[in-house]
Amino acid sequence: MSGHEKKQIGFWVLTALVFGNMVGSGVFLLPSALAFFGTISLLSWGFTAVGAILLALVFARMSSLFPKSGGPYVFCREAYGDFIGFQVAYSYWVYIWTGNAAIAVAFTGYLTAFVPYLNAHPFLTFAVTASAVWILTLINLIGVRFAGVVQLVLSIIKFVPIAFLAIVGLFYVDTANFNYFNVSDTSNFSAFTGAALLTLWAFLGLESASIPADNVKDPVKNIPKATIVGTLLAASLYIVITVAIMGVIPIPQLQQSLAPFADFAEIVLGPVGKIVIGITAMIACLSALNGWILLQGQIPLAAAKDKLFPKAFTRVNKAGVPVFGMIVSSLLITLVLFLNEGKNLVEQFTFIISIATLSALMTYLYTSITEFVIGRRAKPGHISRSDYKHLIIALLAFVYAFWAFMGAGKDIFYWGIGFLFTSLPIYGIMCLKKETSKSKAL
Repeated sequence: MSGHEKKQIGFWVLTALVFGNMVGSGVFLLPSALAFFGTISLLSWGFTAVGAILLALVFARMSSLFPKSGGPYVFCREAYGDFIGFQVAYSYWVYIWTGNAAIAVAFTGYLTAFVPYLNAHPFLTFAVTASAVWILTLINLIGVRFAGVVQLVLSIIKFVPIAFLAIVGLFYVDTANFNYFNVSDTSNFSAFTGAALLTLWAFLGLESASIPADNVKDPVKNIPKATIVGTLLAASLYIVITVAIMGVIPIPQLQQSLAPFADFAEIVLGPVGKIVIGITAMIACLSALNGWILLQGQIPLAAAKDKLFPKAFTRVNKAGVPVFGMIVSSLLITLVLFLNEGKNLVEQFTFIISIATLSALMTYLYTSITEFVIGRRAKPGHISRSDYKHLIIALLAFVYAFWAFMGAGKDIFYWGIGFLFTSLPIYGIMCLKKETSKSKAL
């Protein structure tokens, strides 16, 4: 692949990738999940937005120093070596394909607003959800440029009606609905923490611009810029729309909704609004799913090139797409969907995003401290005022990620640690292969 062919992603497509990967299932299905905590979750949104912006600044900084495909894997391997680099690659990969399963579930959840028949037939629901995954996988196998154009178009289509409805919906808010402050039967702190973990799901993807760096035009400039702009756009939209939805739909009613955004649109704009927003929600979920499928082969590809993932993950097609990693990831998504077939859509969504979020947090924890390890290499022995600013941002980002990690709850915590431990035998096998190769070379 020539250098001209590789540099296929510009600033706007890159920003659409960041924004599109964040604004998907989170904004459209999360209100129902957050309703089980109450309007205290609005405070969680604000807190999470600050934490997400801190993390975005860290990723922007690292991307300007190491503009290579692989994003957090590249940063952490450079900082900590092969073992931690492998753990980050593995955790992040788990996060991507489990998260893609949740996005696909959200897409089907909104489809049920138009086809209620689906909700009563679990296997049919599974078949439709899996089909969405595989159709977008085929689109991404065509090439990065085509997938990027699809992402830009889908992001524009979804942004305009969402922003319009969010602003108009504020005029329909009934302040009495905010009295359902904490309905979780737990302390305010526990409810705040639990809701914050779910809201973090909506910001996962802030690092998306750093992952396909080899395909980005002027990565040192465009990756940090797209990261910050995309995160700020998403944060602003999330907070406004959630305030509007919780202010219009009473919490008990919101808890039962499989398509809260569409129900909100019906109240504000009538039946036509429900149809338009329902379609927009499905497009948004497809946009996020498309963007994440574009990335799901990139992390294992980067790790496989360093001989930390099996060699098969280095296989690419004529368009330069990591075909093996993409197909394996989509097979794993299908497996997750099949294993959760018996649960209702909100239960599936809530459980899967909790696992995915914890896997992502492992990546964020390691990446936030890379500033202390490798950020100083460019200026050894001298720390300027600007350097102190980067260090403080990195430390605050770590504190936020650690708080979110510890607040996940013991069940999700055990699942997350369990997934991490499954990486150990794989790393051992890869080390054995490397040693065997060295012995044969001698």
